[in-house]
Amino acid sequence: MVQGATRWHDPAGNRTYYGSMIAPLAGQTDLVVLPETFTSGFSNEAIHDAETMDGPTVAWLRERSRELDAAVTGSVQLRVGDGVFNRLLFVTPDGEVRHYDKRHLFRYADEHKRYAAGRERLVVEWKDWRICPLVCYDLRFPVFSRNRHDIRHGFDYDLVLFVANWPAARAHAWRTLLRARAIENLSYCAGLNRVGVDGNQLPYSGDSAVLDFTGQTMAELGAQEQTVTVALDPATLAAFREKFPAWMDADAFELK
Repeated sequence: MVQGATRWHDPAGNRTYYGSMIAPLAGQTDLVVLPETFTSGFSNEAIHDAETMDGPTVAWLRERSRELDAAVTGSVQLRVGDGVFNRLLFVTPDGEVRHYDKRHLFRYADEHKRYAAGRERLVVEWKDWRICPLVCYDLRFPVFSRNRHDIRHGFDYDLVLFVANWPAARAHAWRTLLRARAIENLSYCAGLNRVGVDGNQLPYSGDSAVLDFTGQTMAELGAQEQTVTVALDPATLAAFREKFPAWMDADAFELK
């Protein structure tokens, strides 16, 4: 969990900044998490400088993943055809790049007027874990992040992950909803936010956290720049799901 103070509209500077924060993690972790829009900050104007999948940030993520021997994830503004997406990238050391395009665009800040919305949820299999990575405002919509269970394949995921630029003014909602997503989905939940003040003079209090499947705090990062590593235990998760099978009484539904 890399909780940084993202530089405003400075992709090269942010790659250098976050690169220095994650370099010591080589060989120390399986997954490195960076904030939402970690190359620019959360800005509608950054759309004008959006990169493509062939741009420097995707190449940088591939290099860092290979050097760290870990998956690296975070979101950036990426242009695809005529649209620009707030795109979460999940990059592994072999160079594979998976992506999820933010579905719920933040209407309060007019994100929906500038960016294109994604539709499909992503579940990544990595190191024998199934991970569902989502972006910021998605946290408020429990149907989309619902962890369903199939008799043949088991649960959709074991870890639900949110990368964010979540302002300090709504920190209580951030902390509360992260716990709700962990509890209702019988899943580990990690939320990675930024700190500092952005170019719109919005302050961010961080409050990044890792929660277990009962909503108990495993790590909470506070309001300062820092990097924290947390170990998740699959056996404990499996035992709790068997002991407390609330998933068996969940309502079936289809998302359109």
